[in-house]
Amino acid sequence: MSNPSEFVSTFAIVLVALGFLVWGYNRAKPFGKLGILAWLQSVVLIAPWLLFFGLVALGIFINIIGLIFLFVASSGVYIYLGNRLRSEGQDAILRDRAAQRIAQQQEQENLTKSVVSSDTDGGDRLENNTTEEIFPIPAEDLQQIKGIFSLDTFFATETISYQEGAIFKGNLRGETEAVYASLSQKLESLLGEKYRLFLVESPEGKPVVIVLPSANDPQPSTLAQKNLALVLFVAAIATTLEASALLLGFDWFSQLGRYGEALPIALGLWLILAAHEFGHWFYAKRYNIRLSLPYLIPSWQIGSFGSITRFESLIPHRTALFDVALAGPAIGGLVSFFLLAIGLILSHPGSLFQIPIEFLQGSILVGTLAKVLLGSTLEGSIIDVHPLMIVGWLGLVINALNLMPAGQLDGGRIVQAIYGRKTARRTTIATLVILGLVVIFNPANPIPLYWGILILFLQRDLERPSLNELSEPDDTRAALGLLALFLMLATLIPLSPGLAGQLGIGG
Repeated sequence: MSNPSEFVSTFAIVLVALGFLVWGYNRAKPFGKLGILAWLQSVVLIAPWLLFFGLVALGIFINIIGLIFLFVASSGVYIYLGNRLRSEGQDAILRDRAAQRIAQQQEQENLTKSVVSSDTDGGDRLENNTTEEIFPIPAEDLQQIKGIFSLDTFFATETISYQEGAIFKGNLRGETEAVYASLSQKLESLLGEKYRLFLVESPEGKPVVIVLPSANDPQPSTLAQKNLALVLFVAAIATTLEASALLLGFDWFSQLGRYGEALPIALGLWLILAAHEFGHWFYAKRYNIRLSLPYLIPSWQIGSFGSITRFESLIPHRTALFDVALAGPAIGGLVSFFLLAIGLILSHPGSLFQIPIEFLQGSILVGTLAKVLLGSTLEGSIIDVHPLMIVGWLGLVINALNLMPAGQLDGGRIVQAIYGRKTARRTTIATLVILGLVVIFNPANPIPLYWGILILFLQRDLERPSLNELSEPDDTRAALGLLALFLMLATLIPLSPGLAGQLGIGG
């Protein structure tokens, strides 16, 4: 039986997961049948993992055949729901848009009458209020910018000086994506690339337009920054070779001639790091986003902790932020998971590495997967494993650490994209607090302290707002983000001795 603390921890994790599902349902419900179908897709995507780890926590073990069947069945249901969503959604979308157009036309007519009737006594007063303030934008540019607004896109009612540009308060008169596209195109046609238009939410929760000079855009890396990236790249090569050598039982720095022995494991780690960066680069190119060179983070413990990558151009919308952020750990994690699984399958008595069985208790995900593939061989005290298993595990840890929901880490960007900046600030603080508690209660492990310092001094700030900050990623992306955070926890949280004993991991 699980002890009370294990039961409480399991119950808390399940409760949080159910809370996210209920939140998603409440978010989808106003959209009717289409929203519910999209929500069901999210549930189907997450359910196999929740079921698998929930049963594991209760001591109920699913073999490899059952696990494959579970994921195949969920994939089939997901595809079926997707087909239903596409086939039934088109007519509903057309009807909804027609109704919106009729309502918008009626509203515009009423608003036009109101504007005309109040023009003689109120129009001058509004104009005086907006021109008395001194704006950093030249008057002729400001006048042209005001001309991009209209009754059918964004009806501006107030103009306020802001930093080197201006804020326009008013009413959003159409669909967010269409309004942003119309306003940005008009601005570009009038003033070229001189200004950038942001559609964001005010502190009062109302849509506002912010126009800033393009001189405020993120700047390309300087020569010094590029040189720093090169130095860190060389350092990471050295630390991955050293970490690989230490796994093999020797110190590479004192025996440089033995690099050939450490190279195969180091190549596996470089493959994972390259896959991670390729994921970011691929989706950034898709959205025409420039990325800086990756600033690799050397590590004596596991070779490298991944990298820090800056956005060198503005992000068009939150969906782009999500896709670029998730693609890195998703591709890197899949490569790591594949190497881990192949390594476990190839493991046999006499394999290169002999590790204490307690080593497999260091991760819920790795421990349960090892039990699925190795079965009763985990009941001893020592197990022989293939080197690919170690490489895959280290890769999972690297990607999971970057998925922590804090600041400009991939996990922080994912939370910001799905849930907004306010929630992202809270999860950053929560992550730092949890890392601090882990350092206090487990001072022998230096990694939480290292990452706490890294986040606090380099990565705690959020990404700047997207150009279109109002449009949220769809429910499928929200489910994928939740799944990524869930797998991050499953990778980094160790199995308790009691649960490991229930699963037969260890004597």
